[in-house]
Amino acid sequence: MFFSICNELFQGWQLRRVMEYCAALGYHAVEIAPFTLAESVEQLTAADRASIRKQAREAGVDIAGLHWLLVKPEGLHLTASDADVRRRTAQYLVELAHFCADIGGKVLVLGSPKQRNVLPESTYEQAWERAVETLRPAVRAAERRGVVWCIEPLSPVETNFLNRAEDAIRFAQALDSPAARIVLDVKAMSSEGKPIPQIIRESAGWFAHFHANDPNLKGPGMGNVDFAPILHTLQAIGYNGYVSVEVFDYSDGAECIAEVSLRNLKQALMNVPA
Repeated sequence: MFFSICNELFQGWQLRRVMEYCAALGYHAVEIAPFTLAESVEQLTAADRASIRKQAREAGVDIAGLHWLLVKPEGLHLTASDADVRRRTAQYLVELAHFCADIGGKVLVLGSPKQRNVLPESTYEQAWERAVETLRPAVRAAERRGVVWCIEPLSPVETNFLNRAEDAIRFAQALDSPAARIVLDVKAMSSEGKPIPQIIRESAGWFAHFHANDPNLKGPGMGNVDFAPILHTLQAIGYNGYVSVEVFDYSDGAECIAEVSLRNLKQALMNVPA
C-alpha cells in the first residue's frame, strides 16, 4: 500500500523541505495544493515545473497529484449561472490538468465545495449539466496528458452538490472518459450512513485516489474511526493507488500529525479487522 500526505499541512514550509521530511518518515508521495505555490498555476513557468519534478526526484518521493484546486484564483465556480464565470473556470481546470502532468502528478482531486455549490438561482439539474460542461474540456486534456480527474463526494455540511459516492460515480459516468473517476474520503464517507467498507466495495473500479482522515478533522487513527477494516477492504478489492493523509485541524503540529498518521496507518494494516 502506498501512502501520501497533503502539503498544505506544513504551513510555512518550502516544498523541498516537505518532500524531504515526508520521504524520511516513509511516505511514498506528496499531494500538492496549488494555492500553496502560487495564486494561479499559470504563474508557474516551465522552469518552475521542472524544478518541482527535480525536487521530488531528489527527495525520493512521488507527486501523487493535486487537490484544493479552486481556492485560488478567486471568482471561479463550476456550476455558476454566469457563462463567463464557467468559461474562466473551464480554462483554469484545463491549465490544472497540464500543470499536474508537468510536475509528474497522477490525479486531480476536485473537491472545492464552495466553488461547486448549487446556487439559489439554479436547480440541481442545471448545476449538474453546467458542471459536466465546464469540466469536460479539462477531462479531454487529462486524457491527452495521462492524468485522472477524481470527483470528490463531500458531506452536506460542506456542499449541496454531489454528497455521496454513488452521486460522484454517476457524475463521472456522465463525462464518459477513463480520465474521469472519483476519490473516496473517510471524513466524507462517514456522513453517508453506510459502513465505509461497504462504500469502498460498491465504488470499486471507480475511485482512483483515497483520502485518510477522521470526522474530527484530524489524521487517521487520531479519532474514533477504525482504519483496519478500511485498509483491509482496500487490499481486498485490489486498490493500488495512494492512501493520502488529509487533515483540517493542524493544532497538533505538522510533524506530529505526519508521524502519528503514518504510524497509525501502518499499525492498522497489521491489525486483523473483526
